[in-house]
Amino acid sequence: MDYTLILIAVVLAVFVFFQFRSSRKRQKDAAERLATLLPGVEVMTNFGLYGTLVSIDEEENLAFVEIAPKTIVKLHRQVILKAVDPVIPEETADEVAEENGPELNTSSAVPMTEPEYGERTKKPSRKKPASDSE
Repeated sequence: MDYTLILIAVVLAVFVFFQFRSSRKRQKDAAERLATLLPGVEVMTNFGLYGTLVSIDEEENLAFVEIAPKTIVKLHRQVILKAVDPVIPEETADEVAEENGPELNTSSAVPMTEPEYGERTKKPSRKKPASDSE
């Protein structure tokens, strides 16, 4: 028996197996997505339009989405990509620092003292003197 023919048959069987597996996974994901699409849910379409789902017409395969108050668009049902989860912002380090106050570096801090005689407290500004020849 020819080993190349057996190898081709095995590769073909693996290919068919992965095709069926990926199609079942896609069908399962689509069913879960459709289960979350209920009227009143905020949705996002394939082309980036956000709105609130008003209703779904199963017979005509249409979805009605309100994108602004009293503005309803009619879309194909498969254009709806997903239901949008509400975004909960995480506390950033800046917000935490504002609540607790700034953290000071006390290990290398130099205490403020009065300037000694002749010591500069500000850096001199480098301005060109105004010329009187104008």
